[in-house]
Amino acid sequence: MNIKKIILLTLTIIMSMFVLIGCNKENELQTTINKYTDLLNENNYDEIYESLSKKSKEYIDSEYDGKDGFINKYSAIYSAMGVNNVKIEIKDLKNESSIPVNMSMNTIAGDLKFEDLNIELVKEDKNYKILWNESMIIPGMIQGDKVRVKITNGNRGRILDRDGNLLAYNGDVNSINIDQRIFDEHKDENIIKLASILDISEEYIKDKLDKNTNKEQLVFIVKLSKYEDEKISELNEVPGVIVQRVISRVYANGEAFGSLLGYIGSITAEELEKNPGKGYTSTSQIGKNGLEQVYEERLRSKDGVHIYIDRNGEQITVYKTEASDGEDIQLAIDSKLQEKIYKEMDKQKGASIAMDSNTGEVLAMVSSPSYDSNTLVTYKTKTIAKEWEESNKAEFDNRANNSYSPGSTMKLITAAIGLENKVINPNEKMDIQGLSWQNGSSWGDYAVSRVKDAKKVGLYEAVKYSDNIYFADKAIKIGSERFIEGSKKFGIGEDIKFEYPMAKSQISNNGELNDEILLADTGYGQGQVLTTPLNITMAYSALANEGNIMQPRLVISENTEAKIYKEAISKEYISELKKDFIGVINDSDGSGYLAKIDGVNLAGKTGTAEIKSSKDDENGNENSWFVAVDLDNSKVSISMVMEDMKDKSTSKYLVPKVKNILENYIKKQ
Repeated sequence: MNIKKIILLTLTIIMSMFVLIGCNKENELQTTINKYTDLLNENNYDEIYESLSKKSKEYIDSEYDGKDGFINKYSAIYSAMGVNNVKIEIKDLKNESSIPVNMSMNTIAGDLKFEDLNIELVKEDKNYKILWNESMIIPGMIQGDKVRVKITNGNRGRILDRDGNLLAYNGDVNSINIDQRIFDEHKDENIIKLASILDISEEYIKDKLDKNTNKEQLVFIVKLSKYEDEKISELNEVPGVIVQRVISRVYANGEAFGSLLGYIGSITAEELEKNPGKGYTSTSQIGKNGLEQVYEERLRSKDGVHIYIDRNGEQITVYKTEASDGEDIQLAIDSKLQEKIYKEMDKQKGASIAMDSNTGEVLAMVSSPSYDSNTLVTYKTKTIAKEWEESNKAEFDNRANNSYSPGSTMKLITAAIGLENKVINPNEKMDIQGLSWQNGSSWGDYAVSRVKDAKKVGLYEAVKYSDNIYFADKAIKIGSERFIEGSKKFGIGEDIKFEYPMAKSQISNNGELNDEILLADTGYGQGQVLTTPLNITMAYSALANEGNIMQPRLVISENTEAKIYKEAISKEYISELKKDFIGVINDSDGSGYLAKIDGVNLAGKTGTAEIKSSKDDENGNENSWFVAVDLDNSKVSISMVMEDMKDKSTSKYLVPKVKNILENYIKKQ
């Protein structure tokens, strides 16, 4: 090998070594910055301190009394700012002592971005260490600076009913406090009085007082709804009890609106984690249930946040956002109707939905039993706590969006499908012998049963007497495919665009009716078919609207236009179906006769849904239905379902309740 080749090879090796050394150095620098970033996101300020240069630690020990002061400084500032998701972008690594970077972080004010920064490094004990100063916390910060966070609250949007009445808003509530300097003069006696008035435990009050170390500071006990005038009057008589007005969420008085409106409450750690970058903090309030939760994004206000550096009284803004109020929403709900329905249901388990047949406006949406939303934003009395415990918190099951077996209310749908497919001829009578029937020996021991032993049954009689055998026979003759398609015209198994979450209806568990017995049972509302109260209300509304079902609308401030959802019933069959379902109410032997109102043209249907584990189950329960629609005047359609009704007559118990509701509503129109 000649001398030239040796020199060239040597130079190549030397150059490769320099490149390798340079790469290793860049990797070390990159690792140092990345580790620092990770520690920031982990809030591991202890380890950050350990990664700093000796000179930096000496400065921190002098200025902040050591590591603990350093940790407290970072923790206090970043906690107040709500810092998370810190990112540091390295621009280049040419200069090992000063690394140019861009930095960003999420905060309660939004995303903060800082460009053209430098992270200073020094090599100590063969490792790169960070030369720290206050600008590493917030760019621009220097020794002696303090970081301030000022929050300006916006107002959460209001919820209004159709007439503009307030259902949920920000208003005054009563803050109940104790001035121990006065209260303690007769402490034991006053604790007993206060506990009795508020219906809370004496231990709770004692514990609050025992934890107070400053007798000159008021001790907060509970917040009390603005509607509790009698309690306020009694509290003012207890020495040392101070009642102050504070701003809180206020709801329409009473339980009728609880499940519909829901309530707000303090955000949980889980909710905070699910909503990153949306401006929520650990002290935020968030919708917990009902419309407060469904419309959280629209209703919630945005707090104004001013993050600034306080430098000897001078404010140096780091980032600033203005507060903005939430959006108001107006409902189609008629408050008086909502309250009347809830009163009639008398805390029996069930639900009721009323709708304007012409416009689709949902006038009432009631779940029973329910809760007073004010209780959830103030405090829970011992009496209420006991009620909720004894009911296994039945008040919090929103039955208005549950699905149920529709029972005989399904017969309108079967009748309409049968007429459309020429399977049902209203003028033909079906010969039926006895109270039970099966379509053939293949059914084995299974049979469909009915209540009234009528031998010649046409559509009119089948509807009025709720003849299960008639409708089972017609469902079989319609056939599974046509029955499923016809049911879809009424929204069964279909998606319904609605502002409030609803359980999805179904024709069967798998969407098919291939089993003949299942098809027969479905024809009279048993089997596996499930509907919501909204489905049934909508189905019967078609009788008052030329066969059309309107798109249901709850929030009329955003859904302003009435639209047809389904053309459910052909116009040629409307008069026949009206006649049949009017007979249920107008005829003295009809199951809905107790709903008859003089001068009002109502059509409707009762229904009983058996909840059994098998046909032979004698211990199963029953749900009762009644649905009615005003064909001429208000055009209101209303369904009501009540659970656990095995020992009560639908006709005698449920029907009169719906009559009272309709009579009250129609008279006010």
